[in-house]
Amino acid sequence: MHSTEKLNALLAHVKSTFIGKNEIIDLLGICLLARENAFLLGPPGTAKSAIVRSLSNGVEDGKNFEYLLTRFTEPNEIFGPFDIRKLKEGELVTNTEGMMPEASMVFLDEIFNANSAILNSLLLALNEKIFRRGKETKKLPVLMFVGASNILPEDEALNALLDRFLVRVKCDYVDPDLLNEVLLAGWKLENNSNGKAPTISSTEIRELQLACRQVDLSSIRKEYVNLVHSLRTTGISVSDRRAVKIQNLIAASAFICGRNKASVSDLWVLKYIWDNEEQIEVLEGIVNHVIEKDTQEQSHPQAMYNKIPQAEEVMKEVKYLSDKWNDSTLSFEEQNVIKDKLRYVQTRCDWIKNQEQKKYIQDEIEKFWQIILKTIA
Repeated sequence: MHSTEKLNALLAHVKSTFIGKNEIIDLLGICLLARENAFLLGPPGTAKSAIVRSLSNGVEDGKNFEYLLTRFTEPNEIFGPFDIRKLKEGELVTNTEGMMPEASMVFLDEIFNANSAILNSLLLALNEKIFRRGKETKKLPVLMFVGASNILPEDEALNALLDRFLVRVKCDYVDPDLLNEVLLAGWKLENNSNGKAPTISSTEIRELQLACRQVDLSSIRKEYVNLVHSLRTTGISVSDRRAVKIQNLIAASAFICGRNKASVSDLWVLKYIWDNEEQIEVLEGIVNHVIEKDTQEQSHPQAMYNKIPQAEEVMKEVKYLSDKWNDSTLSFEEQNVIKDKLRYVQTRCDWIKNQEQKKYIQDEIEKFWQIILKTIA
């Protein structure tokens, strides 16, 4: 079996184990190929750690490192203690056996509990894949870092930590309609009756990561540049460094679908570069508007997953935003958020199939825009 097929088989197995989590699992697969870091945001009980553990177990010869951070976590707990024998000889050498510097897959839960004692070393590891402590410098064998938290950071130092995760995924409880399937899959998992999981070696993954860099992006360069400009205009921060690194994700989307040339549909990965939850819907609207024009038959499944909205749902959203706009205590920033969300709703309105309903809602949105313009004039 080809290495790409092995990876897809592993991802398919994890999806069959964790019902309703395809989006998260597909994105972890993309990050693994791109050798970029992923951040999972969600409440306890949404299977964040279990999904990462299941994926890590599929790397047959890899070493996994998983740790729950607290405010009191010390460097020794993450990077390893100093070697006592070397210490007696006057050398500060870390014994990294079984610790993060030797792991191929790393999962750090509640990552924003990281304190100043470990923050600098952690930032360097996430950004450069290098471990530095005193005079020691070691290149890390890590294939991918995954961080998780229930909340987004407010502290500036911790925002730098979030910035090291290129992909951000929101993890919610599964749709109630899928609960029966979730229970069945969970029962199988509890009783270890899921069958033998497909595996792939860390060497094969590294080979795929190198091959992924050979994907031709020339055909989508113009659309990508325009999309980055569009996001910046909307107020979504896309630094030059992030714009360069996002190309790895675009290439991974094409590569995992068996293509050596990217298509516009591969820009779907840009839906997951948000800095706060308010940007999620805005990003989805802007990116979906671009990728829906692509007719590529071999598009990534997540690129094709554009929900066709119900007219009633869109109208409810317009009414909700309109009522919120009438709040006299709204700040300038809150007004901008409402305008961004209205643009997203306007984009979703274009997908409504019933022409009469679409026209009615478009007229209501236009009236709302007129009210907004009069308010800010």
